[in-house]
Amino acid sequence: MHEHLDHYCERLGPAFWAEPFNAITNASFIIAALVAFWIWRRKTPDDWWALALIIIVFATGTGSFLFHTFATRWALLADVIPIALFICLYLLVALRRYLQLHWVVAIAIVIGYLVLSPMVGEVWAKVIGSSAGYLPALLAIFVVGGFFYPKNPRLALWLLATGVIFGISLTFRSLDSQICASFAIGTHFLWHILNGLVLFLLLRVLIWHRAG
Repeated sequence: MHEHLDHYCERLGPAFWAEPFNAITNASFIIAALVAFWIWRRKTPDDWWALALIIIVFATGTGSFLFHTFATRWALLADVIPIALFICLYLLVALRRYLQLHWVVAIAIVIGYLVLSPMVGEVWAKVIGSSAGYLPALLAIFVVGGFFYPKNPRLALWLLATGVIFGISLTFRSLDSQICASFAIGTHFLWHILNGLVLFLLLRVLIWHRAG
């Protein structure tokens, strides 16, 4: 669990600050959580699902900071677990609220997502590396946004625009290991910055939808 990992272009050794850009840009997640919390308190302070997701976004920033500083296996778990929790919980709530599906159907879809995601990631891993694991999440945003559009065009467009930003963010994550020779710090830090925006926009759509 304490073995040092070297997953990103910027890291050149085991030192705590070996990934300064990747570490510092996790502030994007913290800011996203804090601003979303401020909106939540003003608009929907009784929405506990939204609050749970906001807390998970804050934990995502904390966990990612730990991984990009300590860079060990236990820190990797602190990084990936909150991300996985956010994806699954947001998908569940979105299916219930945006598409008005029954709990049983929504839970079944989330379980299907969990089963199929690793398969999709394995198929595309040879093309875009570890970033392939996020392709199902990207697809889920567009599918939910598409079905949501007839019910609420304005918020659905925000959701779809968030998907576009997530696609750009995922591109930067994929490019990180490919450009080390020409750009030593890599592009993973841009994934952090844009993903903070993505998570904030997803939370804002959820809050706006509940606020009516």
